[in-house]
Amino acid sequence: MTQEVTMDAMIRQRIRGLRLARGWSLDALAARCFLSPSTLSRIETGHRRIALDQLVPIARALGTTLDQLVESADDEDVVIRPQPEHTRGVTTWLLSRDRALPGVTVAKMRITPERPTTAEQLGVHPGRDWFTVLSGTARLHLGERTLLVQAGEAAEFSTMVPHAIGAHEGPVEILTIFDRDGERAHLHGQDGGPHPHK
Repeated sequence: MTQEVTMDAMIRQRIRGLRLARGWSLDALAARCFLSPSTLSRIETGHRRIALDQLVPIARALGTTLDQLVESADDEDVVIRPQPEHTRGVTTWLLSRDRALPGVTVAKMRITPERPTTAEQLGVHPGRDWFTVLSGTARLHLGERTLLVQAGEAAEFSTMVPHAIGAHEGPVEILTIFDRDGERAHLHGQDGGPHPHK
């Protein structure tokens, strides 16, 4: 019973929080989800039981899903403890969970000059890659071009252009975001191990 009451309170808090974040009055949200302002007020304050047929239009009006509105808040640890994975000249730490951002993987990479970035190492795959340099200087090989990306700068490019990221005059640390194709190409080789490119 306590868990049900806690979940109920969490849902009410989310409804109110999302409404206020949009700067909407009770009247404004009520009009969007076809409920009366008094019904919505009683739902938010806990003076009315929440019914499923009310949650669906409320979630839709607030620009969220029913699943997000009712998901448990305490079923997982919020702290990610990344483990380093090493390949020649590259150490990678995965900073996101599989389900955190659908189709997106966030990783920190430390690249040293030992990483091979010859023409044979340039990769191609569908999508786009994005990274920002935390420290050092990255050498981005992009087709026929070589670009130096300094600490504090970011790069975004089509991954249909042959590409690789290396270190320029010492180690470089980057924060990168991959879509699903980029994760497969850069973090997993044919055997499921780390890929030699990015």
